Amino acid sequence: MSAALQMTGVHADLGGRPVLHDVDLRVDAGEFVGLLGPNGAGKTTLMRAALGLIPLKAGTVTIAGAGPGYVPQRHEFTWDFPATVESAVLSGLVWRIGLFRRPKVAHWQAVWHALDQVNLTDLRKRPVGELSGGQRQRVLVARALVLSPPVLLLDEPFTGLDMPAQETLAELFTTIAAERAVVMATHDLTAAAYTCDRLVLLNRTVVADGPAADLRDPAIWMRTFDVGPGSHLLKALALPVGG
Repeated sequence: MSAALQMTGVHADLGGRPVLHDVDLRVDAGEFVGLLGPNGAGKTTLMRAALGLIPLKAGTVTIAGAGPGYVPQRHEFTWDFPATVESAVLSGLVWRIGLFRRPKVAHWQAVWHALDQVNLTDLRKRPVGELSGGQRQRVLVARALVLSPPVLLLDEPFTGLDMPAQETLAELFTTIAAERAVVMATHDLTAAAYTCDRLVLLNRTVVADGPAADLRDPAIWMRTFDVGPGSHLLKALALPVGG
């Protein structure tokens, strides 16, 4: 079976500064992968490399079928723009439709299908500025799903949301991952450990990769996050630390 996303020997620089080196990552359809690492570890750069937005210094990125869908952080979207939920989702098709062309019935059907997937059909005529944080996040997910991508990339989807909204989203991402590959960059380590099939610990390169149950060695977390054995991070993850 071919991978939905395959990164091999990826090296990437930003502004002449090395950010990623020797990154090997494979994600298959049906996998929900959590991408974890400290600020500056290269999580966003890895996603931009997968999207083809930055040139690679070395290595290859292969996406099965069409390109990946991308869900940015909510602050990157203009929520005070006078748009309805369905028109915001339609904007995900703008390059397929054409900048100055009217959408066809098939385009609207794709929008409505995406809204149904994220349980926002009843709100499709509501202005996006009136939505809650969790609803706005689901709009961005639908906007990415409207292209039926083989891979969905999520950039910090839980940031600024309360626990009920986070749990609703986690359930949604699990459902979506049943049909495609999902890669989620997040600082919420415990949520990732409980909801993702695999965790990828990243600090410029892949430090560890596997199910949460197999990543119980504190050393790999200390290496990834540059912390010592007394770190609260290790305690929060209930990792065994020798006395």
